[in-house]
Amino acid sequence: MLFKSPSINSQIFINCKVRVWTQFTASISSLQVVWRKDHKLDQAIENDKQWRLCARVVKEVLNEPGQVIPLRYLEKRRERLRLSIKIKTFLSQNPGLFDTYLDRIKPKSEPKVFRRRKRIIHENEPLIVAKLCKLLMISKDKVISADKLVHVKREFGFPNDFLVNLVPKFPDYFRLSGSPGEGKSFLELVSWNPEFAKSVIERRAEEEERATGIRVRPSFNVKLPHGFFLRKEMREWIRDWMELDYISPYADVSHLDQASPEMEKRTVGVFHELLSLSLFKRVPVPILGKFREEYRFSNAFSSVFTRHSGIFYLSLKGGIETAMLREAYKDDELIDQDPLVEIKDRFLDLLAEGHRESAEQSRLQKEAVQKDMEMMSMRIGESDGHEFGEQL
Repeated sequence: MLFKSPSINSQIFINCKVRVWTQFTASISSLQVVWRKDHKLDQAIENDKQWRLCARVVKEVLNEPGQVIPLRYLEKRRERLRLSIKIKTFLSQNPGLFDTYLDRIKPKSEPKVFRRRKRIIHENEPLIVAKLCKLLMISKDKVISADKLVHVKREFGFPNDFLVNLVPKFPDYFRLSGSPGEGKSFLELVSWNPEFAKSVIERRAEEEERATGIRVRPSFNVKLPHGFFLRKEMREWIRDWMELDYISPYADVSHLDQASPEMEKRTVGVFHELLSLSLFKRVPVPILGKFREEYRFSNAFSSVFTRHSGIFYLSLKGGIETAMLREAYKDDELIDQDPLVEIKDRFLDLLAEGHRESAEQSRLQKEAVQKDMEMMSMRIGESDGHEFGEQL
């Protein structure tokens, strides 16, 4: 059994009625749910593996002087690039990325995808500013290490130079202190924007209320995967927990006990908001752990993802724990894509274009070889006929 009869009852008020919350003899963090593999959500991660690998290699070359690198140098960096095949094999599998000059490669006239990337980032600058403000607004002291933010730039779609070129453009929102890269630099929130202080769940409730004219209570979408089973005690715990009022990730929770059900509600809300702000509605758990102090996560925070399996999925794909937001996916596809994901789509278009060109070249080469063979057969036939005529 996960719990026994309560020795102390605490009262919580919901909808102006008094409800008794059953006290567990075990702490919330000790409540366990058996992890179950979700093949479709794991496939969503697998689907992105190839383009991420290609993007890493292209960026590696773009960072070289003159954007050119000898193949032998790139071969030595395979382990760091997490490339399991030889560089020449990689190039033959992805012909649309580079031009080859003897023993050197260079990106094809700075791939169009990178020019589009600059345009997409510029067009979505307000979205990037809002995301950055939100990350600061959720934090305990409204300040986060600049180096930590740089570390998560890929997850949230921040440009590489956001601290240098973006942050100084918005002094009403941000203040940067120290020198980034030295571990003693911090980004601080200057002013609080009430519009940014609405979570995805709160906005969803407002939209539903406007559409129906009925007051809607902010709540999580819970959908357990097919075949998933919860013990009776856990089902009762989740039922009672769901009836607690939603606590915004932007609310002041300094008065809450870290081990209270209310704090659990707030923690789930924070993770839901962070994953909603991320590009692919998923973030590796080790990266989330870097913000444990700023967001007041417990040491055992990752158990939240299995304890609330109807809201999150904890993928173990590739040997890395990744927290995923269930409601954001239908099977292995994102339902509503972040505007910045267009960068990925354009990169996939570039890869597909390269594959089409390579396939067309192969087809033309085969046709040329076939014609040569036919011509050779005709010549051999004519030669044999001529010799036969002379013998007669």
